Amino acid sequence: MVKKELKILMVDDHPMILEGYKNVLLQIDTGYDLAIDVAGNCDTAYSKILQAIPENHYNIIFLDISLPPSADGEIMSGEDLGIRVKELSPKTKIIVLTMFDDNFRIRNIMANLEPDSFILKNEATASILTTAFKTILDDVPYYSPTVTKLLKAQLSNTFVLDKIDRSIIYHLSKGTKTKQLPEYINLSLRAIENRKRRLKDVFGLENGDDRALLDKARECGYI
Repeated sequence: MVKKELKILMVDDHPMILEGYKNVLLQIDTGYDLAIDVAGNCDTAYSKILQAIPENHYNIIFLDISLPPSADGEIMSGEDLGIRVKELSPKTKIIVLTMFDDNFRIRNIMANLEPDSFILKNEATASILTTAFKTILDDVPYYSPTVTKLLKAQLSNTFVLDKIDRSIIYHLSKGTKTKQLPEYINLSLRAIENRKRRLKDVFGLENGDDRALLDKARECGYI
């Protein structure tokens, strides 16, 4: 009997990690013929995703969050890439793998992507990857132990950074001055300044300047 093909894309900027994920999957008895593609950056991944739509879309995408931005700056991280996937191919299952383990960052990723599986890289053993893969094939979400614990915790701050917030952070990190931001973001200068103030409040920066904001955003994995 000919096995049904399962089309998979793995996105990570570390080749050894991609090879490790691939080796784990090839050892799993799923009953499918696995067709595995890999990509090391946002541009390559997005190109492969577009080429696969709509006739032969990816069934599953393994997605690292900490990826270099696309050449045009429109896709600033794996999180933005995942949002594009949800828009273009809503049936594709997303497995997020990341090093970021703080409550706020995980909350944002969950809110923006609603991934089918969410695994911290320091918990990504062969056993956990196997369990996650088999579980989502049965249309059941899977979260690694620490992610599950953090999601169950009561969080007082439910604020989520949207695309505009992340764009402000991205352009500031590239050296763009606040007064120049309306050239890149479709908001008035006043609205952008209000957003910056709100971001500083969220990050607990009472009197911080832009450098403090960027340092905190970097610490949380937004740049």
